[in-house]
Amino acid sequence: MASTPAPSTSATAASPAPIPVVVAGALGRMGAEVVKAVIQAPDCALAGAIDTTPGSEGQDVGVALGLGELEVAISADFEGTLCQASQAVRQSGPGGGAVLVDFTHPSVVYEHTRGAIAYGVHPVIGTTGLTPAQLADLGVFAEKASMGGAVIPNFSVGMVLLQQAAAAAARFYDFAELTELHHNRKADAPSGTCLKTAELMEELGKAFNPAQVEEHETLAGCRGGLRASGLRLHSIRLPGLVAHQEVMFGAPGETYTLRHDTIERSAYMPGVLLTVRRVRQLPGLVYGLERLL
Repeated sequence: MASTPAPSTSATAASPAPIPVVVAGALGRMGAEVVKAVIQAPDCALAGAIDTTPGSEGQDVGVALGLGELEVAISADFEGTLCQASQAVRQSGPGGGAVLVDFTHPSVVYEHTRGAIAYGVHPVIGTTGLTPAQLADLGVFAEKASMGGAVIPNFSVGMVLLQQAAAAAARFYDFAELTELHHNRKADAPSGTCLKTAELMEELGKAFNPAQVEEHETLAGCRGGLRASGLRLHSIRLPGLVAHQEVMFGAPGETYTLRHDTIERSAYMPGVLLTVRRVRQLPGLVYGLERLL
């Protein structure tokens, strides 16, 4: 009796479909890096490019960025692009759907995040400027829609390590100030990363910088922004900078300084891709890269 032939050892299971990624702000400095990272990642596919730069509508995004033809046209229609991406991906629920990576402007980030969730596209938001109330609202909206999403003030693993070190050091120091330095085309101040660092330090519930003298400013604002915890945040904007942050702690006879410097925007891409790969499995909206590491 002839035996049934064994399956061919050369047969392999079908590879999972690449993750469809739409990039908003595709012609910006961060958006351009994301486009490059997506087309180089074997498990991702560029599904859309959104940008409102005058004269860019309809251009091939690859040609516009000097990457060669990618057969993805730039569109200024945010909702239309999301709708197309959503319809092109039939699979929904955990593990399915398209992903939006947004590096645009604080004035539109709330609407972009909410719009992505409404269209069933998982938002990965690198644009800063969302208020705590907006984050809470988006979290409720994402939970009701059963949509995974991520708001990431900083995609650098090194910055996450700095924030964790700052939170640990805050246990031992009562005096601390934060300074963030960015290029002069950054619209919001202080940066979302700096605010996130302060929030992590404040989770201890302690007050910082108890008054030693009755301070007064001869130039308004020179002592930085004052938070309810007593932490002070300072923002510097200059051409030539990329993204930098310093947390300085003080105690009698010593200072302890933590600093992170971003030299090139390519430093953010491993964090961006990690988030793109994980966001579709999330049960709701998360805030901060440390939630994914």
